[in-house]
Order: sequence, then structure tokens, then C-alpha cells
Amino acid sequence: QVQLVESGGGLVQPGGSLRLSCAASGNIFVINNMVWYRQVPGKERELVADIARGGRLNYADSVKGRFTISRDNAKNTVYLQMNALNPEDTATYYCYVDVVNWFRTPTRYWGNGTLVTVSS
Repeated sequence: QVQLVESGGGLVQPGGSLRLSCAASGNIFVINNMVWYRQVPGKERELVADIARGGRLNYADSVKGRFTISRDNAKNTVYLQMNALNPEDTATYYCYVDVVNWFRTPTRYWGNGTLVTVSS
């Protein structure tokens, strides 16, 4: 089994910054994709950014130039640095990771979400 712990959400003023973290632990041989999504009540879930094990990056157009995704493979952790935040970034942010465990079984695990509120 694998556990995900998300942290870093909170209330920030427009123009401010936050850094989200998502740490995985447990039966992990390797983690392939690490991904951040966000969701606002009543709206569809939106892909924010993802990073492959080899370092390939992908961003939603709405966050390009403002958000940076990174990972620390030694810590099984993915980060999302969010700068120049605006009220439209208000959402619950979820991470998921694609884990291959020591039995070579691939499984996707989702975090419980961390709320980001951008408001003055």
C-alpha cells in the first residue's frame, strides 16, 4: 500500500505564492508520472501540471509561466510552486502518482486534496 500526504494549501492574497507538496510513502519501487489536478465545486477537474520520471513537463495553458512542477525522486515527492496567484486559481488541488511497487504492480494513487484560496 502507498500513502500520499499533501500539504501547503491555504489562504493567499492575489499576486502571492504558495508551494504545494505531495509525498508518497510505502511499497514503492519507482514512481512514473506525478500529476497535479485542481477542482472547483460545480466544475470539471482540471489538469494543472504533470512531470514524468524522466523529467518531461506539461502545464495547463492557464498556469504556464506562473506555476512550476518539480519532483524529488529520493523523497518520492512532487512539488507545485505557484506564483502570481489570482482568484481563478482558487480550488482544491489534488496530486496523483503512478507507482510501480516491489512486486512490479502498477497502481495510481490519489491524494486527499489541499485547498488553495486566493482572496484579498
